[in-house]
Amino acid sequence: MSNRFVVVDLETTGNAPKKGDKLIQFAAVVVENGEIVEQFSSLVNPGREIPLFIEELTGLSDEMVRDAPAFEEIAPKVLTLLEDAYFVAHNVLFDLSFLQEELVNAGYEGFLGPVLDTVEMSRFLFPTYDSYKLNELAIREGLNHERPHQADSDAYVTAELLIILLKRLWNLPQVTLEQLHKLSGGLKSDVALLLDDMLLEKERTIEELPYGLERHRGIVLKGFENKKEQTSPSSIPYPQQDEEKEAMLQKAFHEYEKRSGQFKMMDSVFHAFSDQKHALIEAGTGVGKSIGYLLPAAFFGNARKEPIVISTHTTQLQEQLLNKDIPYLEKMLPFEINTVLLKGRSHYISLAKFEQTLKEEDDNYDTCLTKMQVLIWLLETETGDRDELNLSSGGLIYWNKIKNDDAAYFQHKSWMNYDFYLRARKAAQTADFIITNHSFLLTDLVSDQSILPRYDYCVLDEGHHFEKAAGKYFGSSLDYLDIRILLSQFGLYEQKQYHYQLEQLLKEKASELKLESKHSFEVNRLFGELTYEMDEFFRTVALFATKKVKHSSAMSRITYRLKEEEKSKEWSALKACGERFYFIIKDLMDYLKECLDAFAKNAIVLSNEQKLLLQEVSAFQSDLEGLRENLKKLILKPSEENVAWIDVDVRAPQNSTTIYAQPVTIAEQLKQEFFYKKKSVVITSATLSVKNSFDYMLRELGLNEENCHLEQIESPFHYKEQVQLVIPNDLPEINSVSVDEYVAAISEHIISIAEVTKGRMLILFTSYDMLRRTYHLMKESGLLEDYVLMGQGITGGSRTRLTRNFQRFDKAILLGTSSFWEGIDIPGEDLSCLIIVRLPFSPPNEPLTEAKCNLIQQSGGNPFSEYSLPEAIIRFKQGFGRLIRSTQDRGFVVVFDKRLYTTSYGKAFLQSIPEVPVKKLAINETLDLIEKWM
Repeated sequence: MSNRFVVVDLETTGNAPKKGDKLIQFAAVVVENGEIVEQFSSLVNPGREIPLFIEELTGLSDEMVRDAPAFEEIAPKVLTLLEDAYFVAHNVLFDLSFLQEELVNAGYEGFLGPVLDTVEMSRFLFPTYDSYKLNELAIREGLNHERPHQADSDAYVTAELLIILLKRLWNLPQVTLEQLHKLSGGLKSDVALLLDDMLLEKERTIEELPYGLERHRGIVLKGFENKKEQTSPSSIPYPQQDEEKEAMLQKAFHEYEKRSGQFKMMDSVFHAFSDQKHALIEAGTGVGKSIGYLLPAAFFGNARKEPIVISTHTTQLQEQLLNKDIPYLEKMLPFEINTVLLKGRSHYISLAKFEQTLKEEDDNYDTCLTKMQVLIWLLETETGDRDELNLSSGGLIYWNKIKNDDAAYFQHKSWMNYDFYLRARKAAQTADFIITNHSFLLTDLVSDQSILPRYDYCVLDEGHHFEKAAGKYFGSSLDYLDIRILLSQFGLYEQKQYHYQLEQLLKEKASELKLESKHSFEVNRLFGELTYEMDEFFRTVALFATKKVKHSSAMSRITYRLKEEEKSKEWSALKACGERFYFIIKDLMDYLKECLDAFAKNAIVLSNEQKLLLQEVSAFQSDLEGLRENLKKLILKPSEENVAWIDVDVRAPQNSTTIYAQPVTIAEQLKQEFFYKKKSVVITSATLSVKNSFDYMLRELGLNEENCHLEQIESPFHYKEQVQLVIPNDLPEINSVSVDEYVAAISEHIISIAEVTKGRMLILFTSYDMLRRTYHLMKESGLLEDYVLMGQGITGGSRTRLTRNFQRFDKAILLGTSSFWEGIDIPGEDLSCLIIVRLPFSPPNEPLTEAKCNLIQQSGGNPFSEYSLPEAIIRFKQGFGRLIRSTQDRGFVVVFDKRLYTTSYGKAFLQSIPEVPVKKLAINETLDLIEKWM
């Protein structure tokens, strides 16, 4: 490849050159023939002060640029570098537009050549990466990025990244390159020109597909390796003695440390399966829970030739089991095991649909980019699972067009041998371990056509979530955006979606169908009425909820629980809107049914693409039926056994309105539909007990102590030596002061503690509103300028990304709520202080909590002690568990909530965590203790 590429990076005083922002550093790295051949870098005098936050970000000060040349002085050199070259940058639109403005201001015409964006190229060439930030790509590709946010360092790393991207492109199969070329016209940079040159060079050579790839119907994908058939039963018995277990574990772990609790767990799981009893096993942090159930399950399943289903709440744990724990297990075992990860059908791609959409012309940016991502992904994926891909929101809309679903009319036979979903199901039939998630397990439970093979033995990991997952599954919802996306699949005639495609097919086959078809403008009118009624319905729902709930301007979300008998005029108007919406959905369904029936009754020759369209229209019709059913359950004929509520984002009420309904309790359903039908279910988690009792969890799951084995296994960590727990006694009671006063008080404490611990602090909130207020108050104080302050929902990024960034910086403070109370693992010195702002009670007016408490009260029970308190304790235990993740960890837990020692129930929280020293201290005493102890 002889093209010349000039990789540019700029540092500037801000993002708006038209408003006076200026260049402070220019850097360019020249790449030719896949090698870096020249570098140029210069500081630039902007003729204005550099803002403080830019100085902190880049390390460039006014003093450093005072004697630097003005841009006009280096402009000729810049233009000479760029001559006959591609302009390349990481997020090229920013760098190019800024440089163009500087060039024009210096009296030059500007750059008119082709451009490439390494962000855009990385997105389609590395479709499974979870981030496309330069520093994170550098880490992923093993590049040394010494000085992020300095132009010379950024440009050099971007140049190295470009070389990797160009090599990756060049090594792609020619047929894939040709398909990328057809799609690249929809991109923002000039990838099409680059591919032109590559394809011209490739045409001079005869290319064979690389080993391991196959070409089918014009698409290249990774060849499928047949999984091992189910192994024969082994006569090797389960290792009863600790010495035997230890010898096995030493095969997998070089630095193995004996954990007696893990051996105890292994025996408990094995005996539960052998005795055909259910079990609740609470395994403290550090026990080695995954291997603790995998090893005995493997021996039991292998001896009996019984498949073992392992269900988790999070995909993160599924991946850990599959990619980390199972490989360790395979090293230990004296026999082979087959493991399969199985998800719901819509997680898998339909290659038949993808082939069809590749033929469709669509210049939508997200669609073109996502098609390119999928083409690259198919060269690598062994699963066809959407969760592997990093898709934009627009990409997710395109995924809905190519996801696997039930074949109502047609299963593309030529793709059947390559179908990822069918492969996964087939592999599950002979698997020893089937890994899935709670939602899929529950779906399969009540499905007419079971997807999982017959199984009698199951492990529920993260088992404290199972009841809530079941509640959501047995419930229903109506979400405005979900419905809008669903209806967009049909669209107006001119939008060329199902409506247009179906009309074209009806016209083509009119003489054979003998169908008096509606004219397209009639269907357009019908669809227009449908979307109007949908908008009107959700507008009315949002208005109804906002009128019912008193809320302040600071609140972003409101929730209103629907009463069993709503009788107001507003409710009557809402119900009338729902009825109109319900019946007009039926009108569209009748039209679709008429069309589909006509094709079904007449033996009409259809192409594969036409059959696929009818399959998609049939699936769309089924989705509409589901929508009507939910509308009936939630609004028109609600069940007395459900609790229903409306959730509204008051900042954009119509677009962010959802109606939910769930059974108040699902204990009886779980007992009858799941636990009674299985021989042994092992439920495990680090948080199942409250004050050393399993009563709460047994009650929630519909189990009783008589038919269950109950086991608590203590953590091997020495909490007394590793943890200090402090409750400040100089903070106000939260209910005795205003929210602003309380936030001011805790912010002062957090700042003081952070200065002693040097950051390395995780702060857990129960309210996002309080988190947001605290974050901004600390930021505005100016006292934490040397610290990296990160807030969930404020500084951006997923939980995983925020956690990773927290670990990257020395003086980091992370504020989190909800999902941060569990599932994040930050071992070592990265986390030395955990602050829990409030005891994690659910708000009493939260719909499900309120309904559960009412039900307990009506039954003569105590809602607080039977539900609210144990639920809060389980959550508190999860939060507490974030601090100590290894035997070497040490740290402080600071709980700002005085109720731990001022209320009779406070001690229940302390009795439910490992025994640690607890002190009630003023802030100065707390700081002295931290300083001495750390």
